[in-house]
Amino acid sequence: MGEEVKVFGAWASPFSRKVELALRLKGVPYDYIEEDLNNKSSLLWQYNPVHKKVPVLLHNGKSIAESIVILEYIEETWKTYPILPQDPNDKAKARFWINFIDGKCSSAIRKVAFSPEEEREKAVEEACECLKTLESALNGKKFFGGDTIGMVDIVALFIAFWLRPFQEIMGLELLSSEKFPNLFKWTDDFVSCSIVKELLPPRDKLVAHIKAHLSK
Repeated sequence: MGEEVKVFGAWASPFSRKVELALRLKGVPYDYIEEDLNNKSSLLWQYNPVHKKVPVLLHNGKSIAESIVILEYIEETWKTYPILPQDPNDKAKARFWINFIDGKCSSAIRKVAFSPEEEREKAVEEACECLKTLESALNGKKFFGGDTIGMVDIVALFIAFWLRPFQEIMGLELLSSEKFPNLFKWTDDFVSCSIVKELLPPRDKLVAHIKAHLSK
């Protein structure tokens, strides 16, 4: 039976890339629709009327919004290549880290970008504390779930690829091999996977985009 799977996304959005990565890991064919976030399409407004943001997954005419919700839906819909552990306790732990990364960690890093100058040092400390926690969570494993990419890794994609150009532009050192060797190695291992590498935006183009975004 043919399935209609579409992803509405934006090339520079790590949230869009998370959804695409999950679909590719599971071998699900999909059509990708690039959205201009400065001039959003009527379809995006139709399929995500609450937030009007990417990503949106369209599956057989039904829309799902918000990247974490979409990842959960993908995991429940397509059983090939599980991205969450099957054991209930391990699954609960994975969901804890997903919430930590998507909530506290993401918020702390964003605060670094948009804090007033006098508050930046404190924001950097908070972001580094989050990275320190993730450093401990890896505990010598290749990926957060073990030997293969799982949902925790997928949710942390912005740390794996977006964080380094961001900190270079800001003139800060949040993530380095000296401070967080486990996490730094994880970023290299993760983004060097061919299935991940194919999805990542060109670095120079991303740097220009981040600079433009931060200067607004």
